[in-house]
Amino acid sequence: MIEYIKLFWEGAPEGEPSVILYEVDTGNERLALRSIDIFMDGHTHNIPDLYDGAIEITPVPTVEELNTHVWGEEFHACVIEKAEFEVIWESRFYSGAF
Repeated sequence: MIEYIKLFWEGAPEGEPSVILYEVDTGNERLALRSIDIFMDGHTHNIPDLYDGAIEITPVPTVEELNTHVWGEEFHACVIEKAEFEVIWESRFYSGAF
């Protein structure tokens, strides 16, 4: 099963994405299939292979885990529909909330 997550990074440092979308394979150790970095001006960066060049492959936490703030108070997550992910992936632009 595939799950789509929107992660908000409140107060993200300059040059870092304020929102990150993940396409997560829940049947394969919660590994990300694709992700999208979204910046404050609305431009995006599609990442077709999150683990390309990675030394360590780590699973994407659940929305519940992300919202416990173990990774910091500035992170908030919610589940989104596949359609929202695909529209942003194709258009390479985001006009939603930050």
